Amino acid sequence: MELLGIIWVSLRVSLAATTLAALASVPLGFWIAVREFPGKRVVVVILNTLFSLPTVVVGLLVYGLLSHSGPLGSLKLLYTPAGMTLGQWILATPVITALTYAATKGVDERVRPTALTLGADGWQAGLMVLREARYGLLAAVVAGFGRVISEVGAAIMIGGNIRGYTRTITTAIALETSKGEFQIGLILGVILLAVALSVNLFVHAFLRARP
Repeated sequence: MELLGIIWVSLRVSLAATTLAALASVPLGFWIAVREFPGKRVVVVILNTLFSLPTVVVGLLVYGLLSHSGPLGSLKLLYTPAGMTLGQWILATPVITALTYAATKGVDERVRPTALTLGADGWQAGLMVLREARYGLLAAVVAGFGRVISEVGAAIMIGGNIRGYTRTITTAIALETSKGEFQIGLILGVILLAVALSVNLFVHAFLRARP
């Protein structure tokens, strides 16, 4: 039962963080791709840099924000699943944004002007571009999920690895390995791989089912 609880915490936190990140990142990445504005190249470089943002740095930043002496300490989110979700949201957002930007830029440049010529308004033309980039967008979201489900640094610093409450698969692996329980850590590692494989199989099946 404890193992199921660990898996549930991992999935709940990571899915929530990925969903919230996607809601912000997909529109942001699309907007950056289709709009021209001063400093756009700098923004893209920053996005690509944040793509590999160290999890420990995020953990330290969020810990400082949520600690009792931090600006958000009154919310009492430190060592809670909600606090972990915030940390993972920060990790997933640049990944999904950067890949959404790349997927949108990969769409034929004639799609949007053609849609506008045929009478579509700006909103409808934008949706047409998103439709053409849908597989890339899905891959972006999956990459964001993969980024957060496998991270350990921020999860330990923000969640505290509390048994039955904030312990995830990755933090449990770190704990069991540090205790010398290599076999248990290996089993948890296999479970983590199974979760990642299941997500990728789902995406693969979805892509094959769609024309």
